[in-house]
Amino acid sequence: MLVLVINSGSSSLKYQLRDVAAGDVLVQGIVERIGFPAEDGGPGIPNHEAALELVDDALRGALAGRGIDAVGHRVVHGGERFAEPVLIDNEITRAIERLNPLAPLHNPANVVGIRAIAEKWPELPQVAVFDTAYHRTMPEHAWRYAVPDWLYTRHGIRRYGFHGTSHEYVAGRAAALLGVDAEAFDGVILHLGNGASATAVHGGKSVDTSMGFTPLEGLVMGTRSGDIDPSILVYLGRQGLSPDEIDDLLNRESGLKALGGSHDMRTLVDAAERGDAKAQRALDVASYRLAKYVGAYHVAVGGAKAIVFTAGIGENSTAFRRLVVDRLGALGVALDEDANAVRSPEPRIISRADSAIPVLVVPTDEERAIAEATAAVVRAAVAG
Repeated sequence: MLVLVINSGSSSLKYQLRDVAAGDVLVQGIVERIGFPAEDGGPGIPNHEAALELVDDALRGALAGRGIDAVGHRVVHGGERFAEPVLIDNEITRAIERLNPLAPLHNPANVVGIRAIAEKWPELPQVAVFDTAYHRTMPEHAWRYAVPDWLYTRHGIRRYGFHGTSHEYVAGRAAALLGVDAEAFDGVILHLGNGASATAVHGGKSVDTSMGFTPLEGLVMGTRSGDIDPSILVYLGRQGLSPDEIDDLLNRESGLKALGGSHDMRTLVDAAERGDAKAQRALDVASYRLAKYVGAYHVAVGGAKAIVFTAGIGENSTAFRRLVVDRLGALGVALDEDANAVRSPEPRIISRADSAIPVLVVPTDEERAIAEATAAVVRAAVAG
């Protein structure tokens, strides 16, 4: 089955065509600056429908006479309704749209992508795969905020969690590497990129995760603050900052960028090695915060059988992995420096043989997970 995976942003459209059975990526790319003025006298890309024409052109050579069988969409927020991937129809599209207030930067763009595909290829099955779905197994004591009930019942204010597609995929790959069934896997997954989250996995299911109502909660990230005293927001409002200014401050001007002067981990590591105190401070704060979550989630899963690094920083930053693991000595965790230094696209163990908990690096592949989920939903619909 050929599945086109779409990740639609407000001004961009990432795509990947996959042969699910073979596990191959046939073509991939990104169309950017959608809706922006043309540059250098070019025609510009006025909307997502026009962007899809460029995608169509890029796909023709790779298709070699074959047809696309389905389209899988990454949808950031599924709210409480969507606990698994679903076949999209008009009602599902409207339901996703009603969740826009919960993810105003993401869901509207996801809906635009869905409608653009429906306009261009109306007969093509589309499937929505939700970032929040994997975390729908969290127990109430993990997803509840200690606030009046009407905030939840009227406004849906609760902890949802994100990066679920990646966490679920990586948990499965980690279980396979350790030789245990996915349903028996207990561990802590660390998805570390510009956005970062930790998830406690017990019996193969998410039981807690660091991101909450929005992707701002939790770890120190590239430009996001992570956990912060909520009274600071009240204080800033009383000092005259608007909600939009506070949102911009915490989501785009904080995190590693605020602490160390850059949101890029490689830049910070290089600067810290040269003796830059601000860069070292950023690494210290971020690794300390992450180690605290690992300790907490070790408790949440009843004793982790693995700690797993994934995503851009988790897969590639040997220095940051070392900083985090060095803080976990109380758990009996010990890093194998030689194994940690290896760069490989394959899942691997980077802890010493005598480490009380294995430490793994498992590359994520959200597009593959979306494609496989899409194929499974479409096959079930045909069979049913």
